[in-house]
Amino acid sequence: MKPAHKLLFVLCPMLVLGFIYYSSGKLHLYVWGQKPHKGVEPTVKVSKVTSVSVKTTVTKEPVVEGPVSVGRIVGSVFDKQGFLLNLDTKLPPELVYKYGNLSEGACKPGYAAAKMSAIYPKFSKPASMFLDRNFKRLAKVTNYLPPFGFKTQERIIDVILTTTKNYGLGPDLDSLSCKRCIIVGNGGILSNKSLGSRIDEYDVVIRLNEAPVSGYSRDVGTKTTLRITYPEGAIQKPERYEIDSLFVFSAFKPLDFKWLRQMVFREKLQGTEGFWKSVARTVPRQPSEIRILNPYFIQEAAFQFIGLPQNNGLMGKGNIPTLGTVAITMALHNCDEVAVAGFGYDMNTPHAPLHYYETVKMSAIKESWTHNISKEKEFLRKLVKANIITDLTNGI
Repeated sequence: MKPAHKLLFVLCPMLVLGFIYYSSGKLHLYVWGQKPHKGVEPTVKVSKVTSVSVKTTVTKEPVVEGPVSVGRIVGSVFDKQGFLLNLDTKLPPELVYKYGNLSEGACKPGYAAAKMSAIYPKFSKPASMFLDRNFKRLAKVTNYLPPFGFKTQERIIDVILTTTKNYGLGPDLDSLSCKRCIIVGNGGILSNKSLGSRIDEYDVVIRLNEAPVSGYSRDVGTKTTLRITYPEGAIQKPERYEIDSLFVFSAFKPLDFKWLRQMVFREKLQGTEGFWKSVARTVPRQPSEIRILNPYFIQEAAFQFIGLPQNNGLMGKGNIPTLGTVAITMALHNCDEVAVAGFGYDMNTPHAPLHYYETVKMSAIKESWTHNISKEKEFLRKLVKANIITDLTNGI
């Protein structure tokens, strides 16, 4: 055989093998690394995805086989708000070990935030309960008008905070290494549950608006750490205020800050024509017992957690979360364990009492202009299913 023929005999197989190797490599890169040509979508067979932890973004639920893009695979793990579709997530091994070594019934430090981060990776724990003298540094709320921020109200807030001079829960509670909090809702579901003594066991008991304690203590307890409210929701009879509880103000419109200033400085109430119902004319609390709720919790609950319409950052139809959900959002950032009682609107029982202390019926909530109860309930159910919050009355 001629030398030239021998050379061709050796080179031909090498060229064929090289072509096959090169082609397979290009094909691999095309499927996983490059965008497909217009009108062409690579086919990926997805059979089963493993379980999730805090650091992973996959789900136990099988993904439908067929033509899917990489973006669709990732997108199927989360819902529109960024919550994992599979809420049965596990904590990292180090936290499982940490909480497993605690004595039975002991408070679990950082538990609520850790569980929240597991199903909602965008969750960031640092968010102060109340505004303090450094409130202008809160970038997330400075450019929003009330209720989602405090734009245009900086001067009056500064005046109020200069007078109140206290911006926490108090030395005893602020020094706790682990806090258990419960938000007591106003729902009629609290009636005849005899949860009063259990509610009083929590370190921080949060109540809402004018919901009374006296006369209902067997079901709702006697302890009140703080009461979150706004001008139209505040208790109007001074004798009904609990001793040693904080008055926590939540603003929903610029006029509300003017009202608060009059309450703090014990001024005569003026300019009430902008309120949608009668308001308290006095708040029997010392300035040191008054706080301003961080409006970030309203913003986060509305736009991030629930997915209500942003309406260019302004209050509008169906884009304001209920005060109960705002309180839960606050607790997720500031409490180690979170529980609720008295939550849940059952629209299938329109004639049931809406609140535990009055005769208004459940059907009245349908007339709400500001709230979206169904979407809000979806969010709260996620928290319950993921064991982030404990629902003592099982109404959610």
